[in-house]
Order: sequence, then structure tokens, then C-alpha cells
Amino acid sequence: MANASGLYTATLPTVRRRFTPSTGIYRSGFWFSEGVSKRIMCSSTVEGADKLSSSESRVPRLVSRGCKLVGCGSAVPGLQISNDDLSKIVDTNDEWISVRTGIRNRRVLSGKDSLTSLAAEAAKKALEMAEVDPDDVDLVLMCTSTPEDLFGSAPQIQKKLGCKNNPLAYDITAACSGFVLGLVSAACYIRGGGFKNVLVIGADALSRYVDWTDRGSCILFGDGAGAVLVQACDCEDDGLFAFDLHSDGEGQRHLRATIMQNEVDHVLGTNGSAVGFPPKNSSYSCIQMNGKEVFRFAVRVVPQSIEYALEKAGLTSSNIDWLLLHQANQRIIDAVATRLEVPSERVLSNLANYGNTSAASIPLALDEAVRSGKVQASHTIAAAGFGAGLTWGSAIFRWG
Repeated sequence: MANASGLYTATLPTVRRRFTPSTGIYRSGFWFSEGVSKRIMCSSTVEGADKLSSSESRVPRLVSRGCKLVGCGSAVPGLQISNDDLSKIVDTNDEWISVRTGIRNRRVLSGKDSLTSLAAEAAKKALEMAEVDPDDVDLVLMCTSTPEDLFGSAPQIQKKLGCKNNPLAYDITAACSGFVLGLVSAACYIRGGGFKNVLVIGADALSRYVDWTDRGSCILFGDGAGAVLVQACDCEDDGLFAFDLHSDGEGQRHLRATIMQNEVDHVLGTNGSAVGFPPKNSSYSCIQMNGKEVFRFAVRVVPQSIEYALEKAGLTSSNIDWLLLHQANQRIIDAVATRLEVPSERVLSNLANYGNTSAASIPLALDEAVRSGKVQASHTIAAAGFGAGLTWGSAIFRWG
């Protein structure tokens, strides 16, 4: 199975008694072992292979088929809140916000809007682009930290899409890293589980958990949804080259929205056996963030993760067409691009229009770039998500 760094570990005890297999890293990040039956191997040419030796550019692997991204879609609420609008409720102004974050506007759920509806709309657009019928979807992954049901929103998206075959649908909670984790999960289901079409949706409504009196945090967040369809393909056409995933619970204190400690009723009886029961209804606190620490964390770990994923893919930053980061803060995006020596014209960013939309930010930016003609078929993209947990991860993939 694939571990957190995207490496495939083969357990072949009967074979190992005969020989010790040598190992290498295929561009998907999966380990391969020489001597394993050729019936389950294939080889492929890596982008940038002209800079690699022949032995590095064509290597076998332990998966019989690949996966590729073939459709995308996005949706945002109708209500737009500008920096000037925010200046009417907190002590701030457009210049102060835009200089420090790069954000000028954000979209916020209101009225009868729902996150589930936005997610379903984004998913429908992705299916339409891919020309895939909802009945042919095998799995729906809803990457969100703000579901509209404690038990998950994914099944409701499946319902809204009209999937008659009752495909599995469940939520992935990993904050701003959620979409990258969903993408890797989709690849694992396709490569190891025989799935053909997997919808990966990133959608969040962090506006519901923002303290709108805190100018340090309320200026950052917006709501939205983005989706991609990941589809099985021949291994020679595999489009997910490598990935790298991590988490560090020690950093939770820097970015969190924890359950609030509510008071409980006093003793119900006289014997003292029911002290503290029943508990009152719980709720989550507003987002609490140490911006400086999150900034330091992001500019340190994100370039490392992308560089590691690129190394596993047999590529360098010069081989990628686009850098696509979680849209958290323009200063973070610029710092990572500088570290990786990626020029600004090859960096995708729509942060100014939407703010930080958490798990939605990467697929939302990707969808706009694809539909505008910026990102075209066969382009190679280095994407990375990072945020609460703390979690972070990167994926190197080809569009189309």
C-alpha cells in the first residue's frame, strides 16, 4: 500500500527468500521491485526525460493502470464582500488588507445558499467537462472541514448529482490540505481498487467560523467549491507523477477551531453518580490563528515538500508549467515561488478575488485557469496544500 510519502511497499515474503529485490522510485511515488512478474508492470517516459539517463527515464512499477485529471468545475456564492465592506465593521481598509495579504474580495454564503449546493454545482461542471455521466461515478470524496452535517456532506452531493448506482461518498477532513489528500486518495482507489471515475471536491464555508470582529482573521477567509474528475487510464498515460504528505499535531496551537468547553448541568440525583451529566450541546469556537507562526511554517515546509515530490517524479522546478499553491496569502505564494525559482508568470493565483477558501482554493484556481486557456492539456502542475492540523502535502500531476 502507499504510505504517507506516496511510496508503495511490496510485501513479497516468498520471493524475498530467493533474492533481495533492488528498489527505485517511479514518478508516481510508488516503489517498484526488480524481479516481480512483468505481467503487473509497465513503463512510461517522464516529462523532462531528455535531462535524465535512459535508466532513470523508463522504470517499471507495481500498478497495472494509472489515473489522470480529465474534468474540473467550480462554484462560489453570489454575495461578494470587498475590503471596503469590511472596513465598515472592523478597523481596517483596502490598502492595509491588500498589501499584507493580496486579497481584495471574497465570497460569503448567505440567504438560501448552502455549501452542499455549491459542491454539487462544481461537481456537475467537472462531469460535464469530462463527458462522464453521474451514473458512471464510482466514488465521491468531499474534502471539507465545514460540513453541513456532523456525519458528512458527501452523500448529499451524491444525491444531488443523481447517481443512481449509489456510489460510495464520504468526507475527508484535512482543512486547507484536504484537496491534495483527496487527489492522492482518488489515485489509490483507482490504482489499487479498480475504480474508474472518482470525483474529488474541495469545498469550505469558513465564514461560518470567523470572528467578524477580529480584523486579523476575518479579512482572510471566503467560501467556495471546486472539483475535479480523476479517471482511470492506461499506465503509460498516468498523470499523477508523485506526491508527498505530512502532518504535525504539535502545530495545532497555531491554527485551530476547537470544541468550546460548555458548562454541564449539576447533579441530577442525590447519590452523586450523575455529576456532570447530561452535557450541554457543544459547539466549535471561531478560527484562532497565530498568523506569524503559520507564515513561518508554510514558507519552510511547502518548498521542501514540493522539492521532494519533484525528486520522486524525476523532475525539477524547471520542468513544471505551473505552480499552484493553496491560496492563503500572496506573501506565502511569492516566498515559495522564489524558493523554487519559479517565475511569477508561471504561478497560478486568484487569491485577490476569493480570499482563502480552504480546501476549495486549489481546484477553484485550477478550474479558472483551465477555462481561461492558461492551463492546457499536457501541462505539468506542482500543487501544494497546507494548513490546520498542521497538515501539508504536494502533488505533481499533468492536466488532461
